[in-house]
Amino acid sequence: DGEEAGTLIRNADTAMYRAKEQGRNTYQYFTREMNERAVQRGQLEQAMRRAIERKEFRLHYQPKVELEGGAIRGLEALLRWQPPDKPLVAPQEFVAVLEDTGLIVPVGEWVMREVCRQIQAWKGAGLAVPPVAVNLSARQFQQKDLESRVREVMQESGVDPALIEFELTESVLMKDPELAARTMRGLRRVGVTLAVDDFGTGYSSLSYLKRFPIDTLKIDRAFVRDVTTDPEDAAIVVSIIGLARGLDLKVVAEGVESEGQARFLRSHGCHEMQGYYAARPADEAEVAALLRAGRVPT
Repeated sequence: DGEEAGTLIRNADTAMYRAKEQGRNTYQYFTREMNERAVQRGQLEQAMRRAIERKEFRLHYQPKVELEGGAIRGLEALLRWQPPDKPLVAPQEFVAVLEDTGLIVPVGEWVMREVCRQIQAWKGAGLAVPPVAVNLSARQFQQKDLESRVREVMQESGVDPALIEFELTESVLMKDPELAARTMRGLRRVGVTLAVDDFGTGYSSLSYLKRFPIDTLKIDRAFVRDVTTDPEDAAIVVSIIGLARGLDLKVVAEGVESEGQARFLRSHGCHEMQGYYAARPADEAEVAALLRAGRVPT
């Protein structure tokens, strides 16, 4: 795969990144197709750096809706990229590059500040604003000064910390459970709330539910998708709802797309849902209209 040391190292690096994309704990041989992917990745990395400089990132918000009555109980901030003269780009197209390069840290801080700015704008328009969830990446969560950074953003913006919820995945929490517990306790001291995203797809260690100061469990869409047709998925969802309620945690179902799914979740005591059945992600103006109404049809 090369006759010079530099070429061999570069191609080995390309194969390594491909192995990481495949979930780690594996290996990949270099191929010419990988090289093309590496070139595209390099171009995307440069585009991300320009996007930060040119302020091309945007936020959309997806409501979390009460299953009984349809009241809007929360919002989730979702990152989007708006390249010049091109359609809006969804996060799955670029977030991995932000994470691998460390650019997720400045972008993540921008998301926090933008969410706080938007909360104040909605409140200034006389709207009742529910808590807004922000996803914390692994790199952000590992910052030693995360608590002080969050506290600084809250103080500068004047936003009540109770209006901010941080969502973390199981895999992020279980990399270093002791450190995770300390970090989460620090965030709780600031006054924000904490949710476990995609619950059931990672380690699913029940012991951490007792150890970590968690407020909310979010049932992964992979289980919700077939909840009306797959008895095993249905049993898992019912178990998670029962577990959450038994631990006095709020439980939110992700990826709800049909009346049948909503009916099942409602009948088993799930608190809230999030998904296209209730509302799609929308910009701040569209969300403002929903907040004025206060609820969505369910």
